[in-house]
Amino acid sequence: MRWGFNTYRGMMTAMLVTAFTVFSVASAQETAKKASSYAPVVITEDISAVVKRMKAAKPAVEKRHMDLLDLRYDLSNRPAKGVAMSRGKAVQEGVRIRLSKGMTWEKLAAMSPDEIRDKDLFPAGFFPLPFPNHAEGGMLFPKFLINEIKKQEDRDLTRFDLDFDLPDHVLPEFPAPIYLTTRPDLGDVSKGKLVTIMNYYELFNGILNPKQLEGLRLLVTPFPQQQFNQTEDRRSEKPSRGVACLDCHANGHTIASTHLVGDIRPQEFRHRIETPTLRGVNIQRLFGSQRALKSVEDFTEFEQRAAYFDGDPVTATKKGINILDRGHQVHAMAEFQALLDFPPASKLGIDGKLDPKKAGESELRGQDVFFNKGKCASCHPAPYYTDNSMHNLRAERFYKPRMINGMMASADGPIKTFPLRGIKDSPPYLHDDRLLTLEDTVEFFNLILETRLTEQEKKDLTAFMRAL
Repeated sequence: MRWGFNTYRGMMTAMLVTAFTVFSVASAQETAKKASSYAPVVITEDISAVVKRMKAAKPAVEKRHMDLLDLRYDLSNRPAKGVAMSRGKAVQEGVRIRLSKGMTWEKLAAMSPDEIRDKDLFPAGFFPLPFPNHAEGGMLFPKFLINEIKKQEDRDLTRFDLDFDLPDHVLPEFPAPIYLTTRPDLGDVSKGKLVTIMNYYELFNGILNPKQLEGLRLLVTPFPQQQFNQTEDRRSEKPSRGVACLDCHANGHTIASTHLVGDIRPQEFRHRIETPTLRGVNIQRLFGSQRALKSVEDFTEFEQRAAYFDGDPVTATKKGINILDRGHQVHAMAEFQALLDFPPASKLGIDGKLDPKKAGESELRGQDVFFNKGKCASCHPAPYYTDNSMHNLRAERFYKPRMINGMMASADGPIKTFPLRGIKDSPPYLHDDRLLTLEDTVEFFNLILETRLTEQEKKDLTAFMRAL
């Protein structure tokens, strides 16, 4: 009997252990299916297997995205005659958004938002633009920046899973000129070079004070980032030193490098975001993808602590969080950023409006449209053409929410009023790159604001914005 009881007790114990194990596995599987605000920290797949798997998937992923771009846009290289960015790169002209067969911009503008939504006539290029692989996300750089950084620093910002999506001719000029609020007499202080850790000292020693020079040094120093770091869940083949602030904000401007906002979950609701220019940051009062940060110091500190890691400080700790000293490092970085000026605009007076003696007739007519019928100045007042506020355009009035290549196209919510000074230097437009040209932008706001501009008024408005 004693032997039988022990056997029975052992059998029961084994059954309980087995049941608990099954329950634990089932619970773990159920938990894995639930939505989480956190990225996985423990990666069980070897990096070599990840590289092989994602490289194999890359052609299909990129084809799907390029098919979407071709459906939305005319991506041809059509420069505007006699219109160039500050260092001479041609500005692209014309409306690039494709309309459905038989539709015209005039017919569309005459329709109500409800009618456009119910008939599903909202132009494909006006929908939010997905990241090239929206389920993956992360920092993504144009090839010309990757090549220059590799040449100067032997640091590789190539991703093994993804290449940049928009063609070079619709992007800002590279490298961009740098203008300083403290030394306008010097003009472009970059001397036509991309400022990096390798040349910042020779370019700016004697122009900046020691604190500003230290701030610039930190801005061109690479630090670990979500996709570029030392761990096994990076997206560079080799362990990486990371990314510098002025990789995205090249020469304190923009090259349209892109990623997803870090402060929205789940993944399909995250917005693609274009890196904005830092020119004129001294007159701005709202920062961050949701504009929750009230100073450039706050923004600089937050970027290093969380935004570099998709807003996830848990993975930041693993990959190499860089906690900056607020009183010295953050302040120095912010002070340099506040020196970055808008490009010169020879036709503008001290009030930010056109000098009638210098401006052309079309530009002057466009200015009148901007401040009156076009309603542009209600959000973009002179002299810097920003109201330092947030506005909800409610573009979702015109369409029903839908999934587009892994992104849920729904409400954008409030977006920041960016300054329009030097706007011709900063294509593509809107916060997610969805508008390739200023003409696209005029058509977008003509529809969203229901202003019903004539063709001539649209052309004049574009001419005015090119003069800012």
